[in-house]
Amino acid sequence: MKNAWAVSRETRKLSELVHSLREQGRFTLVLGGDHSIAIGSLTGVARATRQTHNGRGVSVVWVDAHADINTPSTSLSGYLHGMPLAFASGLAEGVAPFDWIRADHWIDLSRLVYIALRDVDEEERKTVASHGIKVFDMEDIARLGIQKVMELVLQHIGDASAIHLSFDIDSLDPKYAPCTGFPVEGGLSLSDSCYIGRCLHKSGRLVAMDLVEINPLLESDGLQQTLGSAQLIVSHALGFNEE
Repeated sequence: MKNAWAVSRETRKLSELVHSLREQGRFTLVLGGDHSIAIGSLTGVARATRQTHNGRGVSVVWVDAHADINTPSTSLSGYLHGMPLAFASGLAEGVAPFDWIRADHWIDLSRLVYIALRDVDEEERKTVASHGIKVFDMEDIARLGIQKVMELVLQHIGDASAIHLSFDIDSLDPKYAPCTGFPVEGGLSLSDSCYIGRCLHKSGRLVAMDLVEINPLLESDGLQQTLGSAQLIVSHALGFNEE
């Protein structure tokens, strides 16, 4: 739980801001920064969605090389960017300093879908399996193709739910986005990544997005390439590059 009090303070501010914007019906785009910021964005969107969608929870499409669902007791590293889904779903309920997160902030794990997983801790695998969380890993994408995967994602989510896209740049293969802290080989192509955003935009139900884990301090030579990839993904998700 490294820097837990600082992360709690800032993610609580972010949660309240996102909640306020979503209550007004405004799309929220959160740029980071490590994936711990999703503690704020997810809880804010989840709380607002329950109020504006007749009690229905938000669906979350989590595009990432990592599952990010460790709890403080299962994490091997103590890094909070590996725990946002645990805090935002109640799996890490009542843990100080994040005890500001209440049940009305929680996402429903049955409405969570993973895309592009390929580096998952053993305890995370157990959590994903025990909660029946839907996963489309890189083997599924290679076998089915991204168009079929997205068809199945939307089928799983259903027609009634608002969607929050949380996109970690390390879901891409490192050749497209080298400036990230925990790159994993064998990731998404840039075209497949853009298709995910474009498909969710076309659904008409995408209400929020995170784009995270760009670290410009890591590799100056690859910075423009990483930023260019991120900008393109966001632009497709916002509908500026429709095909």
